[in-house]
Amino acid sequence: MPPPSGRGAAWGGLARRAAGTGGTAAPTDPVKSRLAGAAPSRAAGAFADAGGRARDEREEREERKGEILEVRMEVVSEDPVRGAARKAVRRGATPVPEAQPDRRSRKPPAAVVEELEPLVGGADAARLATRVADAGRAFGAERFGDAKRILTPLARRAPDSAVVRELLGLTLYRLGKWTEAARELEAFRALTGSTEQHPVLADCYRALRRYDEVEALWTELREVSPGADLVAEGRIVFAGALADRGDIQRAIGEIEPSVRRIKKPRQHHHLRLLYVLGDLYERAGDVPHARALFDRLLAADPDFADAAARRRQL
Repeated sequence: MPPPSGRGAAWGGLARRAAGTGGTAAPTDPVKSRLAGAAPSRAAGAFADAGGRARDEREEREERKGEILEVRMEVVSEDPVRGAARKAVRRGATPVPEAQPDRRSRKPPAAVVEELEPLVGGADAARLATRVADAGRAFGAERFGDAKRILTPLARRAPDSAVVRELLGLTLYRLGKWTEAARELEAFRALTGSTEQHPVLADCYRALRRYDEVEALWTELREVSPGADLVAEGRIVFAGALADRGDIQRAIGEIEPSVRRIKKPRQHHHLRLLYVLGDLYERAGDVPHARALFDRLLAADPDFADAAARRRQL
């Protein structure tokens, strides 16, 4: 269903404009996600270790067969949070200047002050908005423990602040706290009516094996169709959930029509879709088709993630 036409529908754009960022590039955001399978908390370590394993191709494929989505698709699935977090940090923090001024001289984001004023009163709004900005900077620097420490009391103080609940949800997600992250992102969803965090929320439910919720979020996101990149992110998470349950053919069917429509893979989500589909075809035993997809991906971006190593293994 489409988001309501009230406060939630306009909130994201209003906050970005008020924060002075508009549609410009966000501060660097190194967010990495999981799109994990049976053991989501192990995905990042497994992916990092994979490139250094000195094994022949056959042994490596056999050993990694059970965790293929957990490991090989992680770089693709980092994007549901990467894009979401860029927007959340824009809403919650001003860009970090080259030389950090004294904290007392930093002006809090006007949009966050505006949101907090009716919730905590004018006297506290600017102070708390500055703390939200601090949390946004900590998040962007991958200091997720610091961001959580700042945001948790703010969420208790202002439970109806969409920007606080959103940024806390993304922080908890990065910390692997799937249940808590889902709770915060559901609060953001209820406060705003936005589908902007649906891929991240769906990935939380995927980690919890709550597959009905994953499918419901994907259905809603697809119907609203807020943008090609966001829809691609949701599609990737849903396909991963299908693959988790062994339904590789249906997962392929979710991704393949989108890949067929890509004439020249230029956008980042084009590359992610190619990577995921190549991975799924390898899982299905169709190695020639997987090779062709990785060749197409590498022709567009020779340095995309571990695609070159993947192609050599096929």
